Amino acid sequence: MRKSVLTRYRVMAYVTGVLLVLLTLGCIAKYGFQMDGAAGFVTAVGIAHGWLYVVYLIFAFDLGSKARMPFGRLLWVLLAGTIPTAAFFVERRVSRELEPKIAEAAQQPVKA
Repeated sequence: MRKSVLTRYRVMAYVTGVLLVLLTLGCIAKYGFQMDGAAGFVTAVGIAHGWLYVVYLIFAFDLGSKARMPFGRLLWVLLAGTIPTAAFFVERRVSRELEPKIAEAAQQPVKA
């Protein structure tokens, strides 16, 4: 597995996580505090999060298949983009587990 697979997953995990936190805060402002100005913000961030979550799913599935994750762990990684702040914790754990494997694979000679 290449380092770029992990890097693009990490980028999308952070982007998805930040957008989901912003969406949550916007929903609290819109529905909890009845702020009229938050409606446009919630719509824009919701659309952005929705589309970028699809990209996150593609990259996370690619990472999980190349790292040969068990189905339960892959499912947790895929769902992390739907729970506020979960993407940050899951990304960190996945990165800590896979970085040594990637470094080990990089040191092995290339098979011709």
